[in-house]
Amino acid sequence: MKSVLTIIKEQFNSIYLISRLSAYEVKSANKSHYLGILWEVINPMIQIAVYWFVFGHITTRKGESGVDYFPWLLAGIVIWFFINPAITQGSKSIYSRIKMVSKMSFPMSIIPTYVIIAKFYQHLMLLVVIMVILQFYGFSISLHYFELVYYMFAAIALTLSVSLITSTLSMIVRDVQMIVQAIMRMMIYLSPILWPPTGGMAKYQGILKINPIYYIVEGYRNSLLGKKWYLVAEWHYTIYFWVVILVLFTIGSIMHLKFRNRFVDFL
Repeated sequence: MKSVLTIIKEQFNSIYLISRLSAYEVKSANKSHYLGILWEVINPMIQIAVYWFVFGHITTRKGESGVDYFPWLLAGIVIWFFINPAITQGSKSIYSRIKMVSKMSFPMSIIPTYVIIAKFYQHLMLLVVIMVILQFYGFSISLHYFELVYYMFAAIALTLSVSLITSTLSMIVRDVQMIVQAIMRMMIYLSPILWPPTGGMAKYQGILKINPIYYIVEGYRNSLLGKKWYLVAEWHYTIYFWVVILVLFTIGSIMHLKFRNRFVDFL
């Protein structure tokens, strides 16, 4: 528990630094492009169009509860475009910056955090676009949107917890980065992003719900489509999710604090 409190304290004490570094991360990632940060919206929308064509037309999948496949897809996949890059980039965040940060005096635990927050800024841009599109499909702004704030926090908590573990392991064994990328390629198909968790997939829900990404995707979808207060309706799943986060964050905190003074030795 001491490790957890130490990491949390470092995050709060470095809020201003995290905000500055994350803003710089977004700016530097797009400075060489003519369209700049707009690519953070264009690229996901191109991928969404491909998924919609393949799964919505070729395989003729349907949405859930009478919702057309396209708005159903939009409401769930929007958070995937945050979780996926946040975890993959977070896993190599310390290794790719170790030479720079070893000469500076700030806690290394904030490196995965500011990388994740940079991805979160980009997520907010895409989310606004998705919200506008959903208005044209009859899914107007509702009180359920307030629940999105909770799921945003849950997504950041998940990605940070996982990144604390993977970024530490990546410093010790470089192959971890490749393993994380391979796992995340599978996760889009093991989460209810491209397929509804009903029909033939209903019998596998118990297994698939072990994946905490499932909880966040379904929470986002129910909030954006105004279906139900998923946080309350699935209270048992909410408890499970936060137990998983606590376990992952504890493991990540212990590992990070144990090895960070030796990170440079692993180069």
